[in-house]
Amino acid sequence: MCVQPVAWPEPDPQIAAAIAAKYPGKRPRPLAVQVRDRLGQWLADEQFAAAFGIRGRPGWSPSRLALVTILQRAEKLTDRQAAEAVRTRIDWQYMLGLPLDDPGFDHTVLAEFRGRVAETGLEQVALDALLARLVAEGLVKAGGKQRTDSTHVVAAVAALNRLELAGESVRAALEALAAAHPDWVAQRICVPDWTRRYGTPMTSWRPPQSEARRQELAIAYARDGYALLEAVYDESSPAWLRELPAVDVLRRVLLQNYTRTITGGREVIKRREKEPEGDGLPPGHIRIASPYDTDARWGVKREEFWLGYKLHVTETCDDPPPCTCGPASAAGQAAAGRAGEGVQDRGHDNGCAHLVFPNLITHVATTDATVTDHQMTTAICQDLAAKNLAPGRSYLDSGYLSAAVVVSALTTWGIALIGPLLADTSAQARAGAGYARSDFAVDYDAKTVTCPQGRTSASWTSCAQRGKDAIVVHFSSADCGPCPARALCTTGKRRQLTLPPRDLAQAQAAARAAEKTIPFQADYARRAGVEGTMHQAASHGARRARYRGLPKTRLDHVYMAVALNLLRLEAFWTGTPLDRQRTSHLARLELGLVALPRINHRDHPCMLPAGAKRDKIPPKVCGRHTRSTEVTHVHKRVSAPDDNSKKWADPVTARPVTARPVTARPVTARGARRPKADNSNKRPRLHQRAPFGPEADPNGAQSFDSGATRRITATSGPQARAQSAPPGG
Repeated sequence: MCVQPVAWPEPDPQIAAAIAAKYPGKRPRPLAVQVRDRLGQWLADEQFAAAFGIRGRPGWSPSRLALVTILQRAEKLTDRQAAEAVRTRIDWQYMLGLPLDDPGFDHTVLAEFRGRVAETGLEQVALDALLARLVAEGLVKAGGKQRTDSTHVVAAVAALNRLELAGESVRAALEALAAAHPDWVAQRICVPDWTRRYGTPMTSWRPPQSEARRQELAIAYARDGYALLEAVYDESSPAWLRELPAVDVLRRVLLQNYTRTITGGREVIKRREKEPEGDGLPPGHIRIASPYDTDARWGVKREEFWLGYKLHVTETCDDPPPCTCGPASAAGQAAAGRAGEGVQDRGHDNGCAHLVFPNLITHVATTDATVTDHQMTTAICQDLAAKNLAPGRSYLDSGYLSAAVVVSALTTWGIALIGPLLADTSAQARAGAGYARSDFAVDYDAKTVTCPQGRTSASWTSCAQRGKDAIVVHFSSADCGPCPARALCTTGKRRQLTLPPRDLAQAQAAARAAEKTIPFQADYARRAGVEGTMHQAASHGARRARYRGLPKTRLDHVYMAVALNLLRLEAFWTGTPLDRQRTSHLARLELGLVALPRINHRDHPCMLPAGAKRDKIPPKVCGRHTRSTEVTHVHKRVSAPDDNSKKWADPVTARPVTARPVTARPVTARGARRPKADNSNKRPRLHQRAPFGPEADPNGAQSFDSGATRRITATSGPQARAQSAPPGG
C-alpha cells in the first residue's frame, strides 16, 4: 500500500443541503460538522508519508483515517462501529467529504493504520497539527499557565503472578510454534501430554494451595521451558523459529525468574528469590510481567497497585478573557442569579467568552508504570519548549518537584514550577519527634553544621550520589556518644547528614517558606482543575489500555487528547460551558431562606409591651417557621379583650390572630398502627411531630406532653438528626 497525498474533497452538496435543513438557525450542529466548518483541512497526508510506502495500490487517505480515529475516541466507538459510521452517518461523510453512495472501508483498515503510525513514531502528528491551528487562532500560547497530573493505566492483559507467568510463557511459545510450524511441533514433543498441561490459559484454573506443590509446579514449568528452548535452538531445527517473538519472551522470562546449573550431567533448576536469601530478582523496570505485553510493568502509587502504564496530561489553565456582556444584560442576569438560576448565567450572557473559554491539552506522555512523576518533569518541559508552547508558570503536585528540578526548569526554559516540594523523608521528620535536618544550622562558608545541642560537625565531604552533587556531614562520636539528646537525634554512634549544594538549599528553603503563605495557596489552587481533566479522560477509557504494547497505547492516548480538545472546542463554539455548576431546587430554596433577615425574638421591638422589662418577656412564635428557630414570624400583642384569650397581630398582614392552644398527641413508632384522624381542615406541614424526649410507652409508641416540633436536618451519616424547636402552632 502506498500514499498519494491529495487534498480533502469538499463536502457533497446534497449532504451539505441536508445538514443545513436539519440544523437551521442557531441549532448546534454535530461535532463532525463543526470540525470541518471551523478547522477545515488541519491534517495533511504528507505528515503520514513515512508510515506508508511509495509503491503499491493507493489506499485510504491517512489524514482522514486519523480524523476517523479521533472521532472514534470522542464517541467511544469500536472499529466496526466507526467503519459503519463512515458508511451511514451524513455528519461523518460531511467531515470526510464523501458522497452518499461511498462504500467506506473495512474495519481492519483502522487497526492497520494504528499499527503503521505507532511503529514509525508518528503518534504526535495529530496533536501537533491541532495545536498549531489553535496557536494561530489565539486559543493556545506560550508563556501562559499550564498544569500537569498523572494517572495509572491498566494493561489490556491479565495480571499474572510469577507461577502463572512461567506457565503462560511456555504456553504462548507453544501456540506460536504450533501456528508457525505444526509439523515440527508434532515431531519434537508429545502433543497429548503437553496439551493436558498447556491446552488452556493459566488463569482458567486454580493453582495448588500448598506452597510445596506450587514450588513443584513452578520447577515443572521451567523444565518444560528449557526443554522447548533446547529443541528450538537445536542445529537440526529451522533457524527462523528462533526469531519468533514468543520464543524470545520465554527465554527472557526463564532468565529473569530461574537459575539453571548442570554439574556432572545433573540439571538443577531453582527459582530466583530476593536478596540476600536468594539469587536476586531483576529490577522492576526490566522485568517482564506478561508474555503478551512485554512493555507492561507493575506500578504502585500510594494504595494503588496495577499492571500497565502511567499517563501524564498537561493542559492550559490561563485566566479567561474579560466578560464581553453589556451592562444592561449583566444586570438582568445578576437579578436572575439572585432568583436562584445556575451559576453560569449569573451576570453573563449565554455564550460569554468569560464562561466558555476552553482549557486545552498541550502535552500527553505515556510511560511504563515504573517511571516516577519526578522523572517526567524535565521531559515534559523539554517537549513543550520544542513546540514553542513552554508555559511561564506550571502547576504540579509534589511528586513532580524537587529543588534541583525547580532551579533547572527556571534557568533552562524560563518555566516557574509551582507546587509544594516533597517533605523531609528522614525518620525524625516522619515521626514528628527528634532532630530533623531542618533543625541543624548549616554554614556553607565555614563548611560546618551545628546541631541543636550546640555541637559542630567533624567532617564536610563533597561527593556525588546517584549522579547528583551532594554534601555528606559527619559529627564526632565523642560528641554524640555522651549527648543527653542522642535518642532524639540518631540510633547509631554518631549523626550523619546529607545536604544539597548551596543554591539548591537556598531554593528549597525559599520554596518551603512560600508554601505556607496565603498568596501561594491561592495561586496553587489553580492546579485542582486538572482533576476534572483526568476525570474526563478516565470517562473516555484512559485508565484502561485498549491495545497491547506501549507504542499503540501511547498512540491511543494522544488521539484521545485530540478528541477531548475537539469536545472542548465544540463547547466553546456553541457557547456551552463544560462545567455548568447546576443548582438543585433544594439548594435554591436554601439560598432563598438565607436571604431572609435574621430576627432576634428577645430584641425585637414588637415583643416589648410598654413598661415591660426585656428579660421578662419570652419570645412568642407562630407556626409559620422558615428555616430555624432563629428566623420565625413574630406576632405583636394587641390590647387584650374582656375575655382572657390572647390575641396577636401578624406583622405581614396586620390582622389580629388568636393563639390557639397546642395539644399534645402521640407519635406512633415505625411499624405500629396509628389511629385515623380527621385531616380535612388541617393545613399541610413540613415538620415532623416527634416527642421532645425519648420516652417510649409499653406498646412501642413514644409520647410527649410539650408540643415540641422537631426539624429533620441532613447529616453526614445515613440517618438524619432532629433539631428541637419551641412549641408553636
